Amino acid sequence: MASADILAPTTPEGKEGLAALLARPERAVVALDFDGTLAPIVPDPEQARAHPGAVPALVRLAPHLAAVAVVTGRPAGVAVRYGGFAGVAGLEHLVVLGHYGAERWDAPTGSVHAPGDHPGVTSVRAELPGFLDRNGAWRGTWVEDKGRAVAVHTRRAEDPDAAFEALRGPLAELAARHGLMVEPGRFVLELRPPGVDKGVALAAYLREVGAGSVLYAGDDLGDLAAFAAVQALREDGLPGLLVASAAPETPDEVLRAADLPVPGPEGVVSLLDALADALG
Repeated sequence: MASADILAPTTPEGKEGLAALLARPERAVVALDFDGTLAPIVPDPEQARAHPGAVPALVRLAPHLAAVAVVTGRPAGVAVRYGGFAGVAGLEHLVVLGHYGAERWDAPTGSVHAPGDHPGVTSVRAELPGFLDRNGAWRGTWVEDKGRAVAVHTRRAEDPDAAFEALRGPLAELAARHGLMVEPGRFVLELRPPGVDKGVALAAYLREVGAGSVLYAGDDLGDLAAFAAVQALREDGLPGLLVASAAPETPDEVLRAADLPVPGPEGVVSLLDALADALG
């Protein structure tokens, strides 16, 4: 995809956001989801790695910007390892907001700041295996322990959609009993503490750095909170560009909310490279 094609938002708000980023990049924040946006979706999340062009593109772009932030449901340290972000020259101001903003990794210190475990997560972690077995969903369904959250994946089930839908209600009830909420994604239901989401994390970080514009790229339902935060900030006068990392499984809600769809992580990398080219 040529630079001229990929730097082409389809909405007036997106065009305004892109123009503001290009006009004053030193005040712009580029914020990116990890899985499905910087890293291709794979059957086993532990095997996910950033697209090979992602770090080189960020290294080219980041020095022009106020900041680059990775906003992810993963633990911050895991995203740093899988992304290959640590100790990279040119990414000295990179921030990773993990667990939907409950954790934070800063490149200058290389350390993660995180609160303690939520007691509800500890309880659910112990209860889930028997719970899934009683609900007839153990075959092909597996649990990912994310530290401050627990995720139930159905991608490996014989019928991933049916398993996902069958578990939505029971897992919501289980989460509510333990003071948690359920965050749905593509063939995954994540049980985590309430009060944090990508929108809250992104808006707080933009205030912290005094951003003059923002680009946010995501691909899944968990990114809609960040999209909504950018839309609210645009109404208050902060220009923003919303990018969908589009794949066959990308929810329609994400595509409808975006100003600019690009073809998956490869398209996101092309976008980052195109921005770096435009900023010279």
